[in-house]
Amino acid sequence: MTKPLVALVGRPNVGKSTLFNRLAGERLAVVDDTPGTTRDRQLGETEWNGVTFAIVDTGGIEVQGRGLTAPLSLDSAEYISQIRQQAELAISEADAVVLVVDIVTGVTAPDEEVADILRRHQRNVDGVLRPPVFLAVNKADNAQRREDVYNFYELGMGEPFAISAMHGTGTGDLLDALVAGLPATPEAEEDSSVKIALVGRPNVGKSSLLNRLLGEERVIVSPIPGTTRDAIDTRLDFDGMAVTLIDTAGIRRRGRIEVGVEKYSVLRSYRAIDRADVALLLLDAVEGIAAQDAHIAGMVLEKNRSVVVIVNKWDAVEKDTHTMNTFTDGIREQLHFLDYVPVLFVSAKTGQRTDQVLPTALQVQEERLVRIPTAELNRIVREAVDKHAAPSKTGRRLKILYAAQVGVDPPTFLFHVNDPKLVHFTYRRFLENQIREQYSFLGTPIRMSFRAREETGL
Repeated sequence: MTKPLVALVGRPNVGKSTLFNRLAGERLAVVDDTPGTTRDRQLGETEWNGVTFAIVDTGGIEVQGRGLTAPLSLDSAEYISQIRQQAELAISEADAVVLVVDIVTGVTAPDEEVADILRRHQRNVDGVLRPPVFLAVNKADNAQRREDVYNFYELGMGEPFAISAMHGTGTGDLLDALVAGLPATPEAEEDSSVKIALVGRPNVGKSSLLNRLLGEERVIVSPIPGTTRDAIDTRLDFDGMAVTLIDTAGIRRRGRIEVGVEKYSVLRSYRAIDRADVALLLLDAVEGIAAQDAHIAGMVLEKNRSVVVIVNKWDAVEKDTHTMNTFTDGIREQLHFLDYVPVLFVSAKTGQRTDQVLPTALQVQEERLVRIPTAELNRIVREAVDKHAAPSKTGRRLKILYAAQVGVDPPTFLFHVNDPKLVHFTYRRFLENQIREQYSFLGTPIRMSFRAREETGL
């Protein structure tokens, strides 16, 4: 079931990243007093009053791709344009929006611009405005500042919530209202099909590949980035297997979304990944690996989803005998993928190797559900320890007493050890590699946890 998505919007330096860190409970976003510090969107998950939802910090839209070295003037046309795009993106993608403003500077022209966009594009659904917008007046760190919160009623966004993202004051009231205003999540229908999501930045060929996989032109294809706007699910039977293809695509609603917003595709990819068993991460062979590819790859790994990397437009690349290996090495280095992720070089345009895409994705899904018998797993672990002694620290050596696979989808392993603090990340990686030598879990991440237990022997 897809979690509700909440977007934080507002001009730079109002504290969006600080609020994001406060709500997500982790320092996931870089925080600095310089406007435009948050150059990349950050996604996290949080829970309040029993409701779990995703939260996105949209800081950085105004500087992404500019190579910006100095902040834009608050009254510059380009600045206002970027803020407008940020607001339109949030209103088109999120289930709720938090408009963050700064009580120290008061109401500014960009604040008014964002508020106007949010109001104008809200939809009336059964007498309720969707998505709901909540006004967070940040930096209200003392009683004197909190008295100024009423000045923000002029934005027309309803009751302003005086908060201090830095100290956490007032955020509880904001979260109470936010959770109460989220739309009810419908119960997911029973669906046993394998869900395969096509994700990637715009114009890498997702719709073209979908059409090639389906064997017919079910999705409009255009070379213009952002032609597609909404997720489209397509059911098919592939060799007797029920498959749902989730295309992060759709037709842009004319007049609704300003040109330029479509390049910020991370939100749509997040929703698709959240619903998928296997993600097909498409890359552009001609343009190479971009920063946004890394963002999307990171979301796949954070969600513990299986993945197949699809390098599209391979027909348009000049090649020699080393080109494919060189490109593969670059993928594994820049996207932090290890050897367990399959890489296919295809051309959706000509059909080159596209017949391998679905079989590979289904093979990956099968391996996601593999369970290793406990006796077999402990044999592998014993042989691993014999091959490479466990690390020691301050005179104590790690002892693995017992191991068991406690889950699938993704494969999850629990190691009972004498002291979890002795487990170095390099030895964790070594154990994973030893398991994969005999059970590859192709394209699938492995989760490993270590728990203290009395020494009884492996």
